[in-house]
Amino acid sequence: MGIDYNKRPAAPAAGPPVSLSKVTLTKSAPSVSLSKQGGGGRLHVNLNWDQNNAGSGGGKGGFLKRVLSAAGGGVDLDLACLFELADGRSGVVQALGNAFGSFDNPPYVQLDADDRTGATAGGENLHVNLSRIAEIRRLLVFAFIYEGAASFDQANAVVTLTPAQGAPIEVRLDERAGGSRMCAIALLTNTGNDFTVSREVRYVGGHRELDAAYGWGLNWSAGRK
Repeated sequence: MGIDYNKRPAAPAAGPPVSLSKVTLTKSAPSVSLSKQGGGGRLHVNLNWDQNNAGSGGGKGGFLKRVLSAAGGGVDLDLACLFELADGRSGVVQALGNAFGSFDNPPYVQLDADDRTGATAGGENLHVNLSRIAEIRRLLVFAFIYEGAASFDQANAVVTLTPAQGAPIEVRLDERAGGSRMCAIALLTNTGNDFTVSREVRYVGGHRELDAAYGWGLNWSAGRK
């Protein structure tokens, strides 16, 4: 039998498509599977502001510089994360107390150097080592005002979680904050070598109230940077 050189071999079956469009978690669609977004490698968590809605100052400078400039001074807003590992260890990654964490060692979550001046346009950043996901039970990403006016309402803040090869997942802090100084933003729960990312946007008074709301069971004491 002759060979038909014009016939091309069948293409291999393609896996499920990965959406490259940004996903915004809302009250009506509050969660998403990280693996369905193409998650893997490094998860970049960024806290920043919408420059198009920045008030006086023309959108220049970082998020810390923009939060309620009418307060008459700088506002130090911190991005942080509670962690619980598969072996039961738990704790917090935050600038307060210089608990910056580690990417390659437990808790496999690391915070960039703290920006207390508000001059960094890139906001504040956490990195999660997704190659060690089996060793992480859950993570709670949160933000708190370390000093300055106690309000998130005028900041128009947004947190974006971006997998190494997937679409970004966005959570906007668009609920009324009242006088609360802390906001639980997103809960990452291990569902079997994958994370479900859930929108929280829940305002609380401080670390102890946050712990009680999510049952972390840590012993808190006053700390400083």
